[in-house]
Amino acid sequence: MAKSKSLFFCKNCGYQSSQWLGKCPSCGEWSSFVEEVIDRGEGQKGKSHLAKTIQNSPKRLDEISLVQIPRIGTGYSEFDNVLGGGIVAGSITLLGGEPGIGKSTLLLQMVLKIKDKRILYISGEESEAQLKMRAERLFPGHHPDNLFILTETSTQEIFEHIKNVQPELLVIDSIQTLQSSLIDSAAGSISQIKECAAEFQHYAKTSAVPVFLIGHITKDGSLAGPKILEHIVDTVLQFEGDQHYGYRIIRCIKNRFGSTSELGIFEMQANGLREVLNPSEILLSGRDEEFSGSAISAILEGNRTMMIEIQALVSSAVYGTPQRSATGYDIRRLNMLLAVLEKRCRFKLGAKDVFVNIAGGINVDDPAINLAIVAAILSSAADIAIDPKTCFAGEMGLNGEIRPVTHIDQRIAEADKLGFTRMFLSKYNLKGLNTKDLKIKLIPISKVEEIYKHLFE
Repeated sequence: MAKSKSLFFCKNCGYQSSQWLGKCPSCGEWSSFVEEVIDRGEGQKGKSHLAKTIQNSPKRLDEISLVQIPRIGTGYSEFDNVLGGGIVAGSITLLGGEPGIGKSTLLLQMVLKIKDKRILYISGEESEAQLKMRAERLFPGHHPDNLFILTETSTQEIFEHIKNVQPELLVIDSIQTLQSSLIDSAAGSISQIKECAAEFQHYAKTSAVPVFLIGHITKDGSLAGPKILEHIVDTVLQFEGDQHYGYRIIRCIKNRFGSTSELGIFEMQANGLREVLNPSEILLSGRDEEFSGSAISAILEGNRTMMIEIQALVSSAVYGTPQRSATGYDIRRLNMLLAVLEKRCRFKLGAKDVFVNIAGGINVDDPAINLAIVAAILSSAADIAIDPKTCFAGEMGLNGEIRPVTHIDQRIAEADKLGFTRMFLSKYNLKGLNTKDLKIKLIPISKVEEIYKHLFE
């Protein structure tokens, strides 16, 4: 048996070194190296259980035949869209998210929906009885004969069971709980995550069986483990949302088989996750009464247009120093908008407390929301309500100019479909825009001062 040795790994990026370093030469983090004992005395023969190796030889590009393999449907159109049209054979997908956000629930619902595939669900965090209870809660009385449950953390034992079951789809919950006997370190360590992910990657590519991995995330929201984990997998999905609200969003960070601009929206209910096919109607519900400080924006999340409500509250600063607070929106961008209103437009907000909230618990990064935030702030400052059938889409520059936004035709079509009568947008967005068949009235503006004149004068 070969002699064991220890190596040092960076906890942030997974950089490997034979000695301890104070600063990682790869990512620049300080005091991030940890020591792990590595034992490869068994050699790599332990990987022979993964799958039969296919003997390949170099081929010219014109000699390679392209076989169209149909994708596997998940049973949820929202999930299929994020994956690029369904599950690709031999792909390996990593799903990350906050604890309790619904990662295990989503994948368990998915495997319970798929009926014509042999599925093996491996859990290192829950017992068989716990998984049975969850399945009964999601689909009472539903007992599929194509779903097999295994509670195991050793990869060597897992692959022995895989040989017996011969699954057509594999789900691992989670990659941080697995442990390979080829590595003498604890489960969840950098070397264990790398080794286990590499074993499942080898299995997926040589057997054409798609693999789903659930991954934990760190306190700053990034996936736990080395960065190489994201390079190994084909698709990286981020499952996010506020636990105090019912809405969950699946974002695609990396996808070798589709676009990364797609996203799926679900609503968490007592019996599991439900697809939200038209989120605008849900996010705008309960707007029967008119209140000041409320404005609607046509935002773009991925390739999907949504109408979302922005709420603002402007009041006199009681404690001397004005407070600035934003929920679901970058506080630095809010400070920039307030500075533009103060400097360029002469709106006196320096001695006011300003609070901004994105309704529904959704985080928005689309710059087209700037115009609606400004309108909501001015509405609250003047204590005059904005017509609920009015929406906004525009980016504000540092000089107070209203800049054009992308995909304006999609935003206008969504607002028109939902019954909005007026839409404020940049005048530069009207170039080449066909407005003949639209019922909504488009109001082009070039400077932020014009919003106040149109709305409150």
